[in-house]
Amino acid sequence: MVETLQQGRESYRRRAWANAYMSLSLADQTCPLGADDLELLGTSAYLIGRDMDSERIFERAHRAHVAAGDQVRAARGAFWLGLCVLLRGEIGPASGWLSRARRLLDSRDCVEQGYLLLPAAEQCLAEGDAETAYDAAIRAAGVGERFGDADLMACARHLQGRALIRQGHIKHGLALLDEAMLAVTVGELSPIITGLVYCSVIEACQEVYALSRAREWTSALSRWCEQQPDMVAFTATCLVRRAEVLQLHGAWPDALSEAYRACERSQDANRKPPGAAFYQQAEIHRLRGEYVAAEEAYRGASRLGCEPQPGLALLRLAQGRPDVACAAIRRVANAATDRLQRAKLLPAYVEVMLATGDLEEARIACREFAELAESIDTDALRAMAAHSRGAVELAEGDARAALCSLRQASAAWQKVEVPYAAACVRMLTGVACRLLGDEETAGFEFGAARAAFQQLGAAPDVARLDALESAEAPTPRQLLTSRELQVLRLVAAGKTNKVIASALSLSERTIDRHVGNILTKLDVSSRAAATAYAFRHKLL
Repeated sequence: MVETLQQGRESYRRRAWANAYMSLSLADQTCPLGADDLELLGTSAYLIGRDMDSERIFERAHRAHVAAGDQVRAARGAFWLGLCVLLRGEIGPASGWLSRARRLLDSRDCVEQGYLLLPAAEQCLAEGDAETAYDAAIRAAGVGERFGDADLMACARHLQGRALIRQGHIKHGLALLDEAMLAVTVGELSPIITGLVYCSVIEACQEVYALSRAREWTSALSRWCEQQPDMVAFTATCLVRRAEVLQLHGAWPDALSEAYRACERSQDANRKPPGAAFYQQAEIHRLRGEYVAAEEAYRGASRLGCEPQPGLALLRLAQGRPDVACAAIRRVANAATDRLQRAKLLPAYVEVMLATGDLEEARIACREFAELAESIDTDALRAMAAHSRGAVELAEGDARAALCSLRQASAAWQKVEVPYAAACVRMLTGVACRLLGDEETAGFEFGAARAAFQQLGAAPDVARLDALESAEAPTPRQLLTSRELQVLRLVAAGKTNKVIASALSLSERTIDRHVGNILTKLDVSSRAAATAYAFRHKLL
């Protein structure tokens, strides 16, 4: 028994979790383990995906501490049990264990008091009360510092960071996440806390589109998981995050493979696969034009509690069902009150509204998204905002303004290395150049977009480019929007901008913009030349 026990402890030290579980279980069968070794066995069981075994073993360790009169250690065990159950979404049992931990501690001054602040902070974050969450995390960090507990300090710091991000203090919040991750990457933390902090920090980075950080921490998480090949607990989440990063950076086959592996790894451990893995599969299938597979994967995501929007709405749009897309994106956008949720939805909302001809709704959403992007202030969000603004300006017929916005978006997308979005921007840039009469540059932009789409495997976008390139150059009447034609007719009648503004119930500044667009689109330099052009081409 002693030899087997020593083997189990050594395997635990080497992070060989399956061997640790097997040896410690054998030792326990020969002679029941003490509380300390039960905690090693419970941790090993958790990490190899034996969740129910893990909870049963942690309960035994808890009872052993109670029997020994060690109420502080018993409270620590009750905290862990509460956390495990809470992560599974069982609020009632989790509350029971955490209440027991508080009762056991009573008013003792110990590090466990800091741990009990963490679930309260998480609950406040979930309810949208970031200020209270931040205060609880501050107090927990103070307890961790006073007792020199690295696990508690890292958990508290990362909660502080997430709370600050929710309050709009993005840079300070990300800095605190980086500080928490420092303890993770140098190996200062226990195994379960390491995995939990990794996953939470990466999710927080992706919420605010801090793509460089998300990519760096995902790579670090991947290395950590690869060092422990028999670990199950965090590998599915790791694979989903890897899939998200790979998709953004254009490695779609690899991303799809990792998303499938996340499901397989969960099923091998008799766990439900993460809904996000199905959503990620659906997104790649949609972008490649594999619509049947995409729909099936979106349904899989929904069955597992993962919201299939905005991807499903974009799928319906691609399938030629704009009314369905519009109803779906409106529903989810109207229900979303958290600004980070809205930041995720608004670009798709703008795209759907433009496709269904609701230009005013697209403008409103675009303005809201621009404000969100400015307040969050990350490169990717700035790119997304400029991209949406350019698409709206193009739909308004303001090709000159659209070109400026799209150039900004292109530079930002190249900076964060997102080739699909960059190619979409180049396609729109080609449309803007064509509207301005610059067919040569339009051809260059279309060619660059085509090469990127073909390399990625974005078949629907290649087809869209085929249609754009085969279309004839727009006629003079097609160059101008209906509003611009109205303005041109009044200009030709000799009206001033002030008179035109009054006649059309618009601001004089708006009329100035329309006149500038007309001159640019018709490639003329004066109001008189525009009038002559209009008579010559029968635009009046």
